[in-house]
Amino acid sequence: MTEKQKGLTLVYTGDGKGKTTASIGLSVRAIGQGLSVKVLQFIKSNKRTYGEKISLEKLGVEMIQLGEGFTWTKTPDVHRNALKSAWKIAKETVMSGKYDVVVLDELNNALAIDSFPIDDVLPLEEVKKLIASKPSHVHLVFTGRNAKDEIKELADLVSVVNVEKHYYDEGIPAVKGIEY
Repeated sequence: MTEKQKGLTLVYTGDGKGKTTASIGLSVRAIGQGLSVKVLQFIKSNKRTYGEKISLEKLGVEMIQLGEGFTWTKTPDVHRNALKSAWKIAKETVMSGKYDVVVLDELNNALAIDSFPIDDVLPLEEVKKLIASKPSHVHLVFTGRNAKDEIKELADLVSVVNVEKHYYDEGIPAVKGIEY
């Protein structure tokens, strides 16, 4: 395998809207080129319906919500248990070599949690090890705000999405088909 063919690590981070959207666009592109894709969402709950999940399923892509929703809506223990389970699934998925592209949506957000202990259920050192030891063909995609510097250093691409103007500031709530 030449250097140009190796699996890449891509990070979409920043405070602006569009990080998950970028990873979904990349997933659609990969599917179009015959690559296999799996998307794991670390914070979003399976108790809600997301447009991207509906669309990707129509394309034959499995997208799994492994979280419990916003971190302020449940107890820390509920989130910790969900993140511990999500991390186990993520490692198994990446290391299986079954997928060409694995999106770990909102993993950056999870790693940045500071309202309760996170490192014992989602250790940064293990995330770094996963990047370094993933099968050579696997493209690994991380999304979410507050990407850790250590992750950005290991990445082949870091795109920072910034917000210049947002309709939330005008009091417009989440819009179906735009936010979810």
